[in-house]
Amino acid sequence: MADLRGGLIGCGYFARNHMHGWADVPGVEIAAVCDADPDRAAVFGRDFGVSRRYTGAAEMLRTEHLDFVDVVTQPASHRGLVELAASAGVPVICQKPLAPTLEDAVAMVECCSRASVPLMVHENFRWQKPMRALKEAAASIGSLFFGRISFRSAYDVYTNQPYLATERRFIIADLGVHLLDLARFFFGEIADLSCCTQRINPRVQGEDTATILLRTRGGASCIVDLSFSSQLDEDLFPQTLVSLEGAAGSATIGPHFALTTVTNGTISRSDVSPKVYSWSTPPGQMVQESVVEIQRHWTECLRAGAEPETSGEDNLRTLELVYGAYESAERIERYRVKGTR
Repeated sequence: MADLRGGLIGCGYFARNHMHGWADVPGVEIAAVCDADPDRAAVFGRDFGVSRRYTGAAEMLRTEHLDFVDVVTQPASHRGLVELAASAGVPVICQKPLAPTLEDAVAMVECCSRASVPLMVHENFRWQKPMRALKEAAASIGSLFFGRISFRSAYDVYTNQPYLATERRFIIADLGVHLLDLARFFFGEIADLSCCTQRINPRVQGEDTATILLRTRGGASCIVDLSFSSQLDEDLFPQTLVSLEGAAGSATIGPHFALTTVTNGTISRSDVSPKVYSWSTPPGQMVQESVVEIQRHWTECLRAGAEPETSGEDNLRTLELVYGAYESAERIERYRVKGTR
């Protein structure tokens, strides 16, 4: 029997992963779904056996008795939906990026705080099995002084999410938010950063590659590089490769979920492949498993009255890096143009 009744808002492509994930989290029922497109809501509800379907979030919140809502819409709509849920006293888990501006994100966090409503950001990359394993392994390599977090691919991300090609701010907001959150996950808080971006694919509006250099408050440095235009001999999408170096060794997630740890000259290797569910679809198994794990964490926090690991308040520090990276890239561009005769 479910002890938590949820409502899902936004019945698009990635919401299907959420719905499958909720089915694998014990004690949860998604009792209602909502989408502005009635046909999409109907098909989605039919596919997942949800008979309560709405085209307006306000009506759903007014009609249903919900323990939480899962917001899986595009970022521009997040603030209004989160504030609507907060006004109804309903806890919210919200897809990333939390908001299209840092100012909107701050307002959302403050709104939920005033209403004493839990807010968690669906920042699922740090819940991937390889990343949790790497975090544990890093405890044995001493104080970190260098890292690299890399995601490079030419995989077609546009067929399922065509709006990505029209975003003026693209890869840092969509993918970089994950990698910058991983940098915080491994290294702690960041002191400063610099960033350069490129647009390689002429069919997209925003940047599709970026290189970001971070300096942590502890003095370590970390390179975050990401690309959706890298034609490589083996496309590893959606794998993230991470290398961490510490005073006593190194820990690395290599291709195909290989974890290698070097500690004082001793090398150990292990396979940290993600769990594959009956509904998993290649190549996204790793991301799909992390959806289950972050949603499981959310429900555990709701039951215990605990603050989620990726709370809205915590995510503000990740978003500050996202929008700081754009500011840095724009400053570099202005400097380059000014210095060219």
